[in-house]
Amino acid sequence: MKNNKIVTYAGILAVGLLLGWLLFGSASSMKESTSHDHTEVSEANQMWTCSMHPQIMQSEPGDCPICGMDLIPAETGSESLSVNQFSLSETALALADIQTTVVQGSSLRGNSIKLSGKIVENEEENAVQVSYFSGRIERLYVNYTGEEVSKGKLLATIYSPELIAAQQELITAASLKESQPALYNAVRNKLKLWKLSENQINQIEISGKVRENFPVYATVSGTVSEKLVEEGESVKQGQPLLKIANLNTVWASFDVYESQINLFEQGQEIVITTQADPNEKYKAKVSFIDPVLDGKTRTVKLRAVLDNKKDVFKPGMFVEGQLEGRSGKAENLITIPSSAVLWTGERSVVYVKVNENEPVFEMREISLGNSVGENYEVKEGLFSGEEIVTNGAFTVDAAAQLQGKKSMMNKEGGKTSTGHEGHLGMNTSNSNSENLNTHERIKVSSNFQMQLKSVFDDYIGLKDAFISEDSKAVKLYTKELLSSIDKVDMNLLKDGTAHDRWMVLEGKIKSASNSIINTSNLSSQRKYFKELSSQLSYAIQLFGINEKVYNLYCPMANNNQGAYWLSTEKKILNPYFGEAMLTCGEVKQIIE
Repeated sequence: MKNNKIVTYAGILAVGLLLGWLLFGSASSMKESTSHDHTEVSEANQMWTCSMHPQIMQSEPGDCPICGMDLIPAETGSESLSVNQFSLSETALALADIQTTVVQGSSLRGNSIKLSGKIVENEEENAVQVSYFSGRIERLYVNYTGEEVSKGKLLATIYSPELIAAQQELITAASLKESQPALYNAVRNKLKLWKLSENQINQIEISGKVRENFPVYATVSGTVSEKLVEEGESVKQGQPLLKIANLNTVWASFDVYESQINLFEQGQEIVITTQADPNEKYKAKVSFIDPVLDGKTRTVKLRAVLDNKKDVFKPGMFVEGQLEGRSGKAENLITIPSSAVLWTGERSVVYVKVNENEPVFEMREISLGNSVGENYEVKEGLFSGEEIVTNGAFTVDAAAQLQGKKSMMNKEGGKTSTGHEGHLGMNTSNSNSENLNTHERIKVSSNFQMQLKSVFDDYIGLKDAFISEDSKAVKLYTKELLSSIDKVDMNLLKDGTAHDRWMVLEGKIKSASNSIINTSNLSSQRKYFKELSSQLSYAIQLFGINEKVYNLYCPMANNNQGAYWLSTEKKILNPYFGEAMLTCGEVKQIIE
């Protein structure tokens, strides 16, 4: 009996252990399996970043493409994101100085619009001094352009064989005036047609002597704007000798883009400032809007007449005009800062913050309308109340590319190069200077390439001025660059895509250049130089200039966010730091 009880208890204990293992052991195995699967999924979704450059996001561990430090696991949010959304850490937002703004609807009426222009001569007040008889200029009394002349001033003396003959005719006819008055009067009238005065004709008649060198007197008062002849030259009757400008009034002439034309009308008040005295404001009225569009620049001329009796305005002087845009639209319109917009030539994109409480972003294609000052009208793609990136959009775009999301240069999304991307979606090489052509080259005429090269040549002078830290030279070369870009003939671009892309790039290059001119602070000038370099780099990659160009990069420029510049040589001479860090940088790309 006792043995039977022991066997029974042993059986019960064995059954209990078996049940316990089945219940708890299986659950433990399931827990371990679930944990293992979760770890695998977590590791599959793990992104890697750099502690010094948190804008870098890669799907695999490795080295930071900027500083070479080991990448660390990036923090992952618990909230699931859609296929085109991506997140940035708070640290990345702070270091890259990424700022966002809530879009608000507003009317264009009353918005201030700024235009860049220059002072030109008032053509209505200009005059051309001509020679009224043929001959050779024996003496020219106007020595230089810019000389002031008054009406009646002696300008030149001319030896004229035909005038000598006419004087002899007058002397002969004077002796016959009683018998042949008609002949006498005909000879006098002939001399009057050559602009000889009654007093001059009478002197010839009374003296009976022929004058060999005859004077030419100014018929108007003003400033000599151009000398058209030199001493000793032969001139024909009616040939221009001098251009004389009356500078008591001048024109302020501005270029208005095609998309802005409907914002202006004659009679609008415009406030004009000069770079010579930016604190002084001059009020005028819009007197003329050119009815014909310039096919080369896609702009029309807008001008205002300025009183210049105090000699404040000099022809060729750069000025800025500010006026209130008019709009016939009664409904509210959405306007956004130009800094929020990224252009690819065909598309305009912005980055929208899709989560109010989390740094989650998504690219959005938009349709732009008129530019209004530093803002753009949005026709479609955004709604009032949405939050967009207004500072650091290029950094956000780079993060989107690195995470394989839709971006400015990657419309469909998908994996991109894990190397550091430039802010124009530009792949970069290592310091071994690998040849790259990341933008598909658009075929254009050699004449267009030569004109673009002239712009680039002025850019090189500007770059060297930054290296020398010469603010005045910076402004000088920037003005030369603006002059060269105005000479680029857009009619040479037969392809519609090329034409549209150049229009956008030209506008951005001009905007950055004017910003450089409007400040004397080197730090601010370098900020706009960064933008100028980006846009010109894009233009050269698209169109080419038949010259090898080096795209250089310094990770410490632009407050450690990095910045590019262009050069004709590999040697590193940093325009962002000058002597402070002259050799900071490396070759990132060669544009053939």
